[in-house]
This record gives sequence, C-alpha cells and structure tokens, in this order.
Amino acid sequence: MLLGSGELGREFVIAAKRLGEYVIAVDSYNDAPAQQVADEREVINMLDGAELDRIVAKHQPDIIVPEIEAIRTERFYDYEEHGIKVVPSAKAANYTMNRKAIRDLAAKDLGLRTAEYRYATSLAELQKAVAAVGVPCVVKPLMSSSGKGQSTIKTANDIQKAWDYSQSGKRGDIAEVIVEAFVNFDFEITLLTVTQKNGPTLFCPPIGHRQERGDYQESWQPCAISEERLQEAQQMAARVTAALTGQGIWGVEFFIASDGVYFSELSPRPHDTGMVTLAGTQNLSEFELHARAVLGLPIPAVTLERVGASAVILASGEGGRPTFSGIDRVLATDKADIRIFNKPATRPYRRMGVVLAYDAPGSDVEAVKQKAVDLARQVIVHIS
Repeated sequence: MLLGSGELGREFVIAAKRLGEYVIAVDSYNDAPAQQVADEREVINMLDGAELDRIVAKHQPDIIVPEIEAIRTERFYDYEEHGIKVVPSAKAANYTMNRKAIRDLAAKDLGLRTAEYRYATSLAELQKAVAAVGVPCVVKPLMSSSGKGQSTIKTANDIQKAWDYSQSGKRGDIAEVIVEAFVNFDFEITLLTVTQKNGPTLFCPPIGHRQERGDYQESWQPCAISEERLQEAQQMAARVTAALTGQGIWGVEFFIASDGVYFSELSPRPHDTGMVTLAGTQNLSEFELHARAVLGLPIPAVTLERVGASAVILASGEGGRPTFSGIDRVLATDKADIRIFNKPATRPYRRMGVVLAYDAPGSDVEAVKQKAVDLARQVIVHIS
C-alpha cells in the first residue's frame, strides 16, 4: 500500500510492478499520478487516523510505503505490531515526517554538524528565535514538502510574512516551525543512501541541485565533491539511517561548506532531486533501488553509468486537465528524454514534468545540465 501517490510514487509503482507486486495507491484526491498505474486506489484524508485504519483493515497490505508527510504516522507503530512492514520503519516514518524529531536526533543524539536552530509555535516565539540565530535565517514548517511554507528572513520586517507563509504551507495541524541560521555553504547535495535487509548500506554518486522557493529546479549527477567531504557525508548518512532503522532508499541532504559538511534534511523515500537517475545515470534508478530494498531483494552495487541532469517543468497558473506543447522538441534532441507526470490539475509553480539529459561518463556535467534547462523551458503547460 502506497500512502501518497505523486510523481515519485508513480515511478516507484512502476518499479514494483516490474517485480510482480500488487499495489494499492492512496491519496487525498482521485487520479493522482501513481493511482493511474496501480492495481487499486483509495481516496482518503490520510491525517484521519480512523480512515487510515479503515483502509489498512480493508486491504490488509503486507507492506506500507509512505510517500508524503501528511499522514497519521503514529498509527504505523500499531501496524508494525500486527505484522505489517512499514517502510523503512515506523520509527523512521515518525521521525522524518517531523523536522523537529529528525533535527534533534541528528544534532543532539548523534552529534552531527547542523546549522544552529530554534523552534517557534507563535509569532512572538518566532521573533525570539530569529533574534537568537540571527539574520539571514530560514523558516520551515515542521511538516511540509517541496518547499511549501518555507521562506528566508533577511530583516525584521520579514518575520510576520514568514510566519503567515509557514502556516499557509504547513501540512497537518502542527503550527510549530524550525528557524535555521543561514549556512554559508559552497553547494548542496543529495546523497541517496540505500539500507538493505541482508546487505551493506550503499551510497549513490552525489547529486547536486539548485532550489527556488524551497523546491528543486535542476539536479545533476555526479556532483563534483572532494573525497574527504564525500566520505564525511557518507559517514553521517550511515549513522542517521542506522539510528532510524529499516530498509529502503533515503534522500539525505547536506550543505558542503569550507569548514565541513552540514546535515540538512532527510527523506525516508525516493527524493525529487533523484529523478535525475531516470536518465540512466546509475545501473539502477532510485525507484528500482527502493523497490528492491523494500522487498528485501539483493542490490550488489550502485554504479555510475553516465552523467545526467533533470530540469523541472512548472505550471504558471491554476486549472484542470493541462495539455503540453514542446514535447516534440525534447524528443527530437539527442540524449534527452521527458516525463510528464499527468497530474489532473495545476497551480502556480506546481511540478508537472521533468526533462532529462545525459551524456557519456566523463562528459561536461554543466553542459548536460544547461541542455536539460534549455529544453525544459521549451515545454509549455497549457491550462484550460
């Protein structure tokens, strides 16, 4: 049972179906991307614990795979006690669905280097937190995804706006936010980390990415990084995933700065920046890796096969049943591909697809990235 059925879930379902699995895709609206390729679907409010219990009892899944944050994850402990496998584990899902739990685990329990941070549950507390960490700083809801509710405070005049935006973008009923001091980093990476049932923890080649409005715009693989910094990031990723327990792929985000590596965030599932792996950059995409790990199947190694990049296709407004132009331009270009997510509705800046570009190992990653960006700009989302 897949809880959350967006574009990442869609690719996971395809990977799971190729391994012979039967999948029920659940989301808060009908005809979500993963539901279109699954065997069955359910439409519920996953923040309603009673509704969640109802569909679990109805379908009696062997495995529950969360794809989003807005779920009553505390119910997962009970499901595990009744023999249902939760991916990666009930503990991991509960800790990582809430930025407070995962940040305190990383910084306080494991002693990983992170940005200085505070929490706030009101505008007054936010003002105190900003005064403590200094400006600029970043404000994020404890529960949100894809940059929703996230903003940067540059002056005291931004505090009210940041608080209001955090509340409009939060998922669930948790009003609390995390306030992070700004890290003067050189670049940031996603280190896809695979934990296995009967094998060693594996690391994918690092993925670089650029964000706007807290959401990724382009990602590329491999990202140039020194061996020293890469090993530091791998050690951090291994420690935090081991503490959370379970099997699956994890998107572990790091800031790479002159004074070392800073742990940023972690997702216990395929990561949006990892869509670059659909360009064949690895021997197995992040979705194929997740499916194997979830099912306890062996993964001998993760190897870099080519360089690649992804660039998002965004909607400009709100509407239903979008159409696209420019797909032919992408497909007429050598070493390029496209994925349309087939979301039934649009809203400003909603991710509707991704363009992929690739080249032989050792090719200029920057040139491949620019190719993906240029092609993505030629794909237009038409709103009805």
